[in-house]
Amino acid sequence: MPIVNRIADLHAEITAWRQDIHAHPELRYDVHRTAALVTEKLKSFGCDDVVPGIGKTGVVGLIRGRKDAGKGGGKVVGLRADMDALPLEEETGLPYQSTIPGKMHACGHDGHTAMLLGAAKYLAETRNFAGTAVVIFQPAEEGGAGAQAMIEDGLITRFGIEEVYGMHNCPGLPLGSFATRPGPIMASADHITIELEGKGGHAARPHLAVDTLLVGAQIVTQLQSIVARNVDPLEAAVVSICAFQAGHTDNVIPQQAVLRGTARAFSTEVRDTLRKRINEVVEGTARLYGATAKVIYTNGYPVVVNHDAQTEFAARIAREVAGKDKVDVEFRPRMTAEDFSFMLNERPGAFIWIGNGDSAGLHHPAYNFNDEAIPVGTSYWVRLAETALAG
Repeated sequence: MPIVNRIADLHAEITAWRQDIHAHPELRYDVHRTAALVTEKLKSFGCDDVVPGIGKTGVVGLIRGRKDAGKGGGKVVGLRADMDALPLEEETGLPYQSTIPGKMHACGHDGHTAMLLGAAKYLAETRNFAGTAVVIFQPAEEGGAGAQAMIEDGLITRFGIEEVYGMHNCPGLPLGSFATRPGPIMASADHITIELEGKGGHAARPHLAVDTLLVGAQIVTQLQSIVARNVDPLEAAVVSICAFQAGHTDNVIPQQAVLRGTARAFSTEVRDTLRKRINEVVEGTARLYGATAKVIYTNGYPVVVNHDAQTEFAARIAREVAGKDKVDVEFRPRMTAEDFSFMLNERPGAFIWIGNGDSAGLHHPAYNFNDEAIPVGTSYWVRLAETALAG
């Protein structure tokens, strides 16, 4: 079954919501305007219950099917969208570009929110299902673990969610298409901070100093041996040092240095190996050169692991909307991360990519969500809810 006719009729209205959200980006948990807009829309649609303030600024809407209106019985399925933007200066030049300097919807969360709002409007109008559709609007996906905050605030247990589904746009994936896979689809993302202490001195007398620049450079090089020699070649892992801060002038050997980076993997075993070996390599290399090192290794988002049955179901719905030839079920996993992983650790479900066409990449200042994807994504949400909750 292709695009839902009613959703096609709502395209312009949903696009207007999306572009309004785009023009007013908000970061992490500070999504008060967006959350208020979502809350107002859900109430105007006639949702059975609208609950703001879940996970600080998250919003949850409950829509019960005709057979269960007012009773709260039947199966309960969660549909999740994220609301937050990025600390980035927009360079699109669009009429609706960001009105807030240094903030931009560079990951498409404006589109995700608008599509789920469109689905909520349709589902509240028609209620052509049994059970309950729970629409979840989450803050702080971009590094703030908003999904975890909503879970800790009772998202899963309070609303009785049995299955949960997520969707994200994908630049480079053809417009009107979908992609997913069972098992790991996005990586874990852990944070590394390395604090080095050496012995400062005059640049002309390096033999009397312990050069933290030299030590740090050796550490950056040696860390690459972990993926090359400690991780099974048939597995995947990334160790990237992305910041190196040391020194202030050209004739002083710095006494301190700080390195920051990330470690990523698709399995718990590889994740544990990275943590262990990073500590060993950093401390050993620093000691070799007479310096000391402190490694601060912080677990970030877990691996996004799609559940088999729910992934097969999501792919089937995507095929009904987009066509059999427009759904890739063997999409290569990506080393990017997503805090939807926390929800999938709580309940079975699936994460799916929707094509954004030939656009700038995610987190790029020229990125823009493709509004032509709205009818496809919104129809996916509608059909998924109606089918999962069929009486």
